[in-house]
Amino acid sequence: MKKAELIKIVAEKTGSKSQKDAAVYVDAVFETIKEAMVQGEKVTLTGFGVFEVRDRAAKQCKNPRTHEMQDVPACKAPAFKAGKNLKEAVNK
Repeated sequence: MKKAELIKIVAEKTGSKSQKDAAVYVDAVFETIKEAMVQGEKVTLTGFGVFEVRDRAAKQCKNPRTHEMQDVPACKAPAFKAGKNLKEAVNK
């Protein structure tokens, strides 16, 4: 599913007058989640899952083309952990 399809479905389910209104709602949700994660906060959506930022340690990896070892710096990575209800729904 692409974002445009998501917006169309949200418009139908909420009884929105237009997809433009639904797009504003969808964008607001995504932006709010992003802002919280940028600040290092965990976003918990009960019954759906948790969005969080995880720290990745620095490491050394081998370049598959040259077989040379390279240093990969530490970084932060966005992560999503599915909640129990979402896992059960997917596995039915």
